Amino acid sequence: MRRQMDARNAIPDTPGDGPYPAVIEEYASLPDHVVYRPADLAPFFGGALPVVVWGNGGCADDGSSARLHLAQIASYGYLVVAPGPRRSGPGATHGPAPRQPRPADGLPPPATSVADVMAGIDWAIAQDANPASPLYGRVATDKLAVAGHSCGGLQAIQAAADPRIDTVLIHNSGIYNSEASPIQSMTVSKTMLRGFHQPVLYVMGGEGDIAHPNGMDDYARIDHVPIMLADLPVGHGGTFFEPFGGAAAQVAVDWLEWQLRGNAVAGRTFTGENCRLCAGSQWTLHRKGW
Repeated sequence: MRRQMDARNAIPDTPGDGPYPAVIEEYASLPDHVVYRPADLAPFFGGALPVVVWGNGGCADDGSSARLHLAQIASYGYLVVAPGPRRSGPGATHGPAPRQPRPADGLPPPATSVADVMAGIDWAIAQDANPASPLYGRVATDKLAVAGHSCGGLQAIQAAADPRIDTVLIHNSGIYNSEASPIQSMTVSKTMLRGFHQPVLYVMGGEGDIAHPNGMDDYARIDHVPIMLADLPVGHGGTFFEPFGGAAAQVAVDWLEWQLRGNAVAGRTFTGENCRLCAGSQWTLHRKGW
């Protein structure tokens, strides 16, 4: 495990492959968070920068734990915010988070909260209204998404009830079918799925993904909003450490472009009989409510 973490930390930060190369920053006005944004903000004056807030895998206190994935999204013209300081990668500004002792009957309590995730939205809206901020007048305060991986996906499900959220992306996650969360102090239940009021995308890692049964069950239960589930057999870790965040990051970008910007070309990844995830693809796409 240690060798794997060292190898991942050695992977260079990348600006994404989108038209707006991204930078990774920390702001004094938003302590213990990491911000991903286009380096050049000039094209976004007039409120053209949608916001994505992210729940980290393991609900970890490391805002750079999915840095390749989040920089990829930012490079397509998004402001992305993750809770926790920059603890991993070559640009780390803080040491690793202290390891919490594992309880005998479950997992340690989350190091971050849903409130920590949602703080990114409140901050982004405040920055848009602040003439002293480089983000002044550039944030699309009416185009907001929440996303997350694993435990962070559970945080995204909880946050989705906020009426400001326009779309939700759940990576390698789902509410426990037993409804008995092994994560100390985190209470989740299938009733939370009724909090969705917007289009939802689940991105799962195939049958080798430990969260697969939970995500599939969530999908089966959700019948009141448009939903899709994209399944790629890569396991629970997804493609987060592949170049530019791998296949899952590109799917996330296309979903956001479609849902937040109305980009019909990006929407073709998901729509029609011969959608990009439907024909000649390793993906399996489930759709309903459209």
